[in-house]
Amino acid sequence: MILPASQLCASLGYNFQQPALLVEALTHRSASASNNERLEFLGDALLNMVIAEYLFQQYPKASEGELSRLRASLVKGETLAELARNLQLGDWLYLGPGELKSGGFRRESILSDAMEAIFGAVYLDGGLGACRDLIVSLYRDCLARLLSANELKDPKTLLQEYLQARQQALPIYNVLEIRGEPHTQSFKVECVVAEARAVAEGSSRRKAEQEAARQLLARIQ
Repeated sequence: MILPASQLCASLGYNFQQPALLVEALTHRSASASNNERLEFLGDALLNMVIAEYLFQQYPKASEGELSRLRASLVKGETLAELARNLQLGDWLYLGPGELKSGGFRRESILSDAMEAIFGAVYLDGGLGACRDLIVSLYRDCLARLLSANELKDPKTLLQEYLQARQQALPIYNVLEIRGEPHTQSFKVECVVAEARAVAEGSSRRKAEQEAARQLLARIQ
């Protein structure tokens, strides 16, 4: 692959003094023993710190729990993958043959890891200020549409709080069925509250439980 310096750096709004750091950030472990995992580790810590600092300053009256929920919504893999897709980052990744064949350049986990690795690479190349500027710039749209902390509560939490406020028994979640191979499993889960019941499916037990809780909460409200 040709070094993606000019085009990708233009999208990032940052020019690397050490281009090798960018190459490392784009290299998946399937492609080389010298890959982006260490940079990802560093970038994850930097992202959490920068977003925490931003939220602390922007929401002076928010509680620790509210700030944590806001941060979690911003640093999760889904949001990072969205940023990566906006940059067309998948087009620049160094992947091994297996990952190329299976479409790894579209996989959320690979995209989000590479995004964090780039944050780490920018920090090593240009310092904390450059890293902070990049993160805030890329997150500008996400920060502008940030929901309130209460709206960011997941359905299971909202259902539990709804029931506790009415001194009702907490919901019970039961796995009804698991289908598929280990890497492509589908879960069917039921959520039961008193005589009410909702059933949902998801690619993980957690997602299935959240959807079942959402359906049941909508029903009993």
